[in-house]
Amino acid sequence: MLETVRGPRQLIVGEGVAQNIPRLVAESGSRVLIVTDRVLLGQPGVAEIVAAVRQQVKAVEVFSDATPDVPLTDVTLAVSAAAEVDADVILAIGGGTVIDLAKIVGVIRRHGGTPRDYYGESRVPGPTPPLVAVPTTSGTGSELTPVSVLTDPDRELKVGVSSVHIVPDFAIVDPELTYTCPASVTAHSGIDAFCHAVESYTARPRPHGPRDPVEQVFLGRNAITDHYALRAAKLIARSLRRAVEDGGDTKARADMSYGSMLAGIAFSHAGNAAPHALQYPIGAATHTPHGLGVGLLLPYALDAAKDAVGDRLAILARVCGLDVTGASEAEAADTFLTWLDGLLADIGIPATLAELGVARAELPRFAEMAGGVTRLIQNHPGPTDTAGLTAILEAAWTGDRSRPGLTASRPAD
Repeated sequence: MLETVRGPRQLIVGEGVAQNIPRLVAESGSRVLIVTDRVLLGQPGVAEIVAAVRQQVKAVEVFSDATPDVPLTDVTLAVSAAAEVDADVILAIGGGTVIDLAKIVGVIRRHGGTPRDYYGESRVPGPTPPLVAVPTTSGTGSELTPVSVLTDPDRELKVGVSSVHIVPDFAIVDPELTYTCPASVTAHSGIDAFCHAVESYTARPRPHGPRDPVEQVFLGRNAITDHYALRAAKLIARSLRRAVEDGGDTKARADMSYGSMLAGIAFSHAGNAAPHALQYPIGAATHTPHGLGVGLLLPYALDAAKDAVGDRLAILARVCGLDVTGASEAEAADTFLTWLDGLLADIGIPATLAELGVARAELPRFAEMAGGVTRLIQNHPGPTDTAGLTAILEAAWTGDRSRPGLTASRPAD
């Protein structure tokens, strides 16, 4: 039995912990690139952090032009900003886009080249400059993960750089920084975190040799990832609706911060699966938020794999607080999927791909593209050929989860 646990040098979670950021940055370097976006830079909490860091170090350059989905043009500009200050430490304050941008900037700052040199798994040759990651949303888990997701204009889907060397050195998860997060962003990032938890818990288990935990990033589910994934699912299930409805609900915000963090740990090892792989081409084609896309796709992908992971869906039903007393495993699994449909509707996630403007004729092409995202699709417990993935997309386009072909056989544990 082979397992591994990866993570930041230090993870600090809780209300008020953002006050530690200036000290941690100063202890990591003296010439700082701060990566954020213009909206956040205008918020008092973030502005105070930036001002405090300026007082602690020799030089600071702020790159505040981060835009959604990390286009390669942003990477070029941010790398130039890092060179201007000769940065030896990077501070990222923002959502997943900001933190993912900071990760790839660190790679190029240390190892040169372009982002394209590092696409895929384990192609970063060594450590990168210290990175202090501070999330302002509860969703991506990027402050803990070995992944940076980018948008390449020469490709029709988003691409990932995955390496243990880009896990941030420090992760500062302060729920107070999420209090100003708008309802739509709370919904999209929150359901993304729930997808991380569920996809990790239902990921296909895989056998490994002694070299695999070093040479591979995503390894499939195991006992360690199950622990984090279930705890994350419980916290998010009880608080996502509340956080969307009332951004001032501090208990819900705390649950979401903790849940997102735990889900990030889970998928950093187990990996994501079909909903994320399928969202890559769909998100690139429709320019819709990542969390919206994976949330929409999740119930259809789970339904396609229900025969393989029905036992795990039944456990998720109980963990999420559903009354399945006396229910069979299949009935409990269906109860979970029905509840998930209701959750998605309540937080404003569309029910079908047709509502996103996806052309039905494009579904087989999107399925084929997603099938090529091996690091993700190998984790899906259901069918992963083009026909199977197309069936998921057809169901998601029509909104019909009872379509023929959405079945899978249970893999051996």
